[in-house]
Amino acid sequence: MILSDGWDRGDPSMLDEQMLRLRRLAHRVIWVNPLKVTPGYAPLARGMATALPHLDAFVEGHSIDAIERLAAEISR
Repeated sequence: MILSDGWDRGDPSMLDEQMLRLRRLAHRVIWVNPLKVTPGYAPLARGMATALPHLDAFVEGHSIDAIERLAAEISR
């Protein structure tokens, strides 16, 4: 599980490489983003756009209800 807004400022090729590695090692990869709830949000930030294809789930992380949905996602 990764908790981040996805506004990575590093080299996207390095992030892509590490996400590939994580994907091979992890059972599931879940990204929790507190900005996802924002109306009109789109994962366009370089880091988020790079990571998105490697994820099993991309969920909100802004409230207790969102954390409860995350718990349900983790238990899948």
